[in-house]
Order: sequence, then structure tokens, then C-alpha cells
Amino acid sequence: MILANKINLVLLGPPGAGKGTQAVLLKKAYGFLHISTGDMLREAIKEGTSAGKAAQGYMTKGELVPDEIVTRAVIGRMNKPDAESGVILDGYPRTRVQAESLDSSLKSENRSLNMVLYFRTSEKVAIQRLSGRRLCPKCGKNYHVTNMPSKIEGVCDICGVSLIQREDDNPETVKNRLVVYEDRTKDLIDYYEKSALLREVNGDLSAEELFEGIATLFKREGLVDDNSDE
Repeated sequence: MILANKINLVLLGPPGAGKGTQAVLLKKAYGFLHISTGDMLREAIKEGTSAGKAAQGYMTKGELVPDEIVTRAVIGRMNKPDAESGVILDGYPRTRVQAESLDSSLKSENRSLNMVLYFRTSEKVAIQRLSGRRLCPKCGKNYHVTNMPSKIEGVCDICGVSLIQREDDNPETVKNRLVVYEDRTKDLIDYYEKSALLREVNGDLSAEELFEGIATLFKREGLVDDNSDE
């Protein structure tokens, strides 16, 4: 696999769109660092970075961390050696203000985003995926009744305890989450459309089909050397 340059991606899409699955596949194929905002902030706090120290007070109080601090933490994480091939930002930015803050910070370092992948997903598929998710309350391992079932139905493979369904994964709640997501991200999606970074992919496809489509998109956009063995 040959990357034309270091690649910085943002994944956007409603709950159940398959962003997490694609992040895993993209990381495996291209060596990208997958940055989840919550994990990144906890790591920054543990390491005692300036952004981590600034974020800690807010997180301890259960308050939202200001955009400027989150962006600083993101940039700091992107500068680490394990981000050499590029990064996948998942869960950030969430708003137009955050997107503008991120772009400004990247520009100050002579860097930029290469692409924003928007996973267009139907309500039917999102509900099927999310309502089928199951979680081990002890170890936190995720399952899906159809796509990734446990060896024994309803029982964690690791802990042997009964699996549970998250309260916000029932069909009615999922429908509401989808409406809220669309409403809250209209401005963000419009921002990236105007910046010519947005590329829409079909989130209803299987994980394998969607990954193949993204890989083809990378080649078409010149992010991957088309003469590589991929």
C-alpha cells in the first residue's frame, strides 16, 4: 500500500452508519491513526499535556470541554509518531465552529484535511444495525445479533455473562437520534460541501462493499498511488 502523502480524514454520518467499522478497516489497510475524541482527551489528561490539564477541570465537573481546548488536543495527537501515515477523526468536529477551529489550527501548521467522508445511511438500515447491537456489561465487548453474534446467543464469549441492549439502541430512540443528528449537522455538512472536501458514500452497503468503494475513491482522488499492489 503506497500513500501519496500523509492523509487526514474526517468521518461523518449518523448513528449506525458504520463509521467505526470502516475506521478499523482503514487503519488496518493504510496504517491510519483512529482518533476518538473521548479517548484522546483522556490520554492527554493522563500524559499531563497543556490541553489535557485544561480539559481535566471541565471533564471532572461533567462539563463540555471548550472547542479551542479540544482542537489543541487533536492537533497534539496528530503530531505524534504513530500518526505518521495520517489520521481518521471520528466524532470531531461536530459543529461548524469546531470545523473552523480545526481548519485554522491545521493551517497554522501548513497542514489541512484531505477529505471528509459522509456516510449517507437510510433510517431502515441504521435501525437494523443499532437495535441489533448488544453489549457485555462486564468487559464492554460489543456484539450484533446478526453481523457479529456471540457464540452462545445472548452470552458474552469472554465473561459468560448475559449481554444487554443499550437504552438508546431501541428502535424509537434510534429514530429520534437520527433526526437530531441530521438537524445538528446540517451546518457542518454545508461547510464541508462548500470547501469541496465532502465526499458522500453509501452507508447502507456491507462493510466490505463500502470499504472497496472508499479504496477506489482514494485512488481516484490521488490519495493512494494507483500503481501500488492494492
